[in-house]
Amino acid sequence: MESFVTAFDTTVDDALFWLSDHAAFVFDGIRALLEGLYDGILWLLMLPPFWVVAVLSGLIGWRVLGTGFGVVGALGLIACAAMGLWPETMSTLALVVAATAIALAVGLPLGVLAGLMPRLDGALTPALDLIQTLPPYIYLLPAIALMGYGPATALIATVIVAMPPAIRLTSLGIRQTRTEFLELGEAVGASRAQMFFKIRLPFAVPSIMAGINQSLMMAFGMVVIAGIVGSGGLGETIYSAIRTLDIATSINASIAIVVLTMLLDRMTQAAARTK
Repeated sequence: MESFVTAFDTTVDDALFWLSDHAAFVFDGIRALLEGLYDGILWLLMLPPFWVVAVLSGLIGWRVLGTGFGVVGALGLIACAAMGLWPETMSTLALVVAATAIALAVGLPLGVLAGLMPRLDGALTPALDLIQTLPPYIYLLPAIALMGYGPATALIATVIVAMPPAIRLTSLGIRQTRTEFLELGEAVGASRAQMFFKIRLPFAVPSIMAGINQSLMMAFGMVVIAGIVGSGGLGETIYSAIRTLDIATSINASIAIVVLTMLLDRMTQAAARTK
């Protein structure tokens, strides 16, 4: 048994070394693409002054959840700036937005296919179980080996962690379309496309929105962990504070993360209820 484990470990190491030697240009291109996406989102978030972002967030919160939440959300973002963590807060938000966008771009279509194809759903289920069971740190190691330290590595690991909820809940929503409405569509001669866009998809929207919400939450958790690979943002701030026993800075960064998480969580939940 020990010899098998040793052989397996050697094979994995050799595969990583082979990829880093012979496919470096591929991973360099992926890294440039991911960092370009992250830099573009961060540039947009940092372009206006902090108070403009806080006011806009407050207005959105007021529109979807009421005056109280809008005021608290705006004050929370202003507090992040007052603690001197505005660049780190926007960096974390840029990482979450970029990772969630990629995860949804892959996960939503895959979830739709899984909902329409039971065999594909059965094949994906154990893979998704494995992804959600393994410790999140494990996804950082191969990414570091292939792309080094930086935001791109954090994005890869975060996308892997954020995809399963979107796939699962999208597939669930598509499968749970009420039978009588499907039969009604067939009775009136609806095409497959009409059945999907006018019957299946509207019924699946609440479940899909819940999947988007859960993907965001998983992305936030992973972005903080990914601070150990130099991803920037609040995760790296907390990691640096832990190494230097800077308790005050770690508490401030934790508060900023809570503010961001609550804002996006409540807003996406409200959007799901509205849909």
